[in-house]
This record gives sequence, structure tokens and C-alpha cells, in this order.
Amino acid sequence: MDDDVVIEDVDDANIPQRIPLKNQDLGQLGFTAAEFLSLYGWYLLAAAFTLILLIQQLKKRRSAQQEAVPHTLLDASLVTKRQEAMEAARQRMQEELDAKAAIFKEKQRQLEEEKRRQKIEEWESMTQGRSSKGHKLSEGSEEAGSSTTVPKPKTDRKPLRSNDYNPLMGQGGSCTFRPGRRGPSAGG
Repeated sequence: MDDDVVIEDVDDANIPQRIPLKNQDLGQLGFTAAEFLSLYGWYLLAAAFTLILLIQQLKKRRSAQQEAVPHTLLDASLVTKRQEAMEAARQRMQEELDAKAAIFKEKQRQLEEEKRRQKIEEWESMTQGRSSKGHKLSEGSEEAGSSTTVPKPKTDRKPLRSNDYNPLMGQGGSCTFRPGRRGPSAGG
């Protein structure tokens, strides 16, 4: 017996037929891809669109970062200019404040000098036998005489209430409690 036997299918016309493949995945692959696209096509389209937008944003950021390097050099010079301007403004404000403080100190010194001179004058007038109060009164009367306003005399007015008035005691006043009548009404 012969072990090298080959079996061929032969049709009636003696034409060998091709045997169909046992693994038919390639045929199923086309059908599966079409089915997948029909089910998830819109999701794939949205994901592709989002991916394109994300890539564009990343490119913009990268170009902005590359352009930002020269701006930082300009920003550093701008920052130093601003700081110098602020320092100059602070210096001017400090000088103005110092000038105002010097003027205030000078005025205070003049006021102290005036008070000291008045005290010396009062002391001299007391040593000469004149009263310092009388001296001040005479100055006050001269000032009062020179002014055009005349103080109004106080008129004697009656008090609105007597001295023994106490609202908690119930004296006076027309608002008092009166109990209503008891019994049947007179009209009915």
C-alpha cells in the first residue's frame, strides 16, 4: 500500500475544484469593520476632531513659550523702570512730608515761644502788683467791645412742668383707665 496518496475532488468534467478555506476570518473582517463603523462612527469622528484641536492648542502653546523668552527680557527692563519710577515717587512724597513736618515744627516752636513770652509778661505783671486775671479780663472786655454781636439777654421762662411732676404717679393727664359698664346695655 501506498502512503503517498493525494485525494482530489473532481467534478464530472474532470476539473479540479478548489476547496473553500477553513479559516474565513478575512470575509468576516470586512463585515465586522462595517458594523463597527456603523455603531461607533460618530464617536470616532468626534474623537478625531478633538485630537486635531488638541494638537493645534499644543502647537500654539509651544510657539507662545518660544516667543515668551524675548518678552521676559523686555519685562525685566520694564519691571526695573517701574521700580525706579515708584522709588522716585516715594522719594518725592517723603521730601514733601519732611517739608510739611519742618513747617509744623516751626509753627509749634513759634507757639511755644508765644506762650513762654505771655507767661513772662504775666510774671512781670504779678511782680509789679497787677493781677494777671485782671489783665486778662481787660483784654477780654476790649475784644468783646470790638465785636459787633451782642449777646441776647436770657428771659425768665415758665417751666413746662412743675417740679413735683412724676409720670409714673398718674397725676395730671387725660389718659386714664376707665372700666366699662357692667350689665346689659341701655339701648337693648
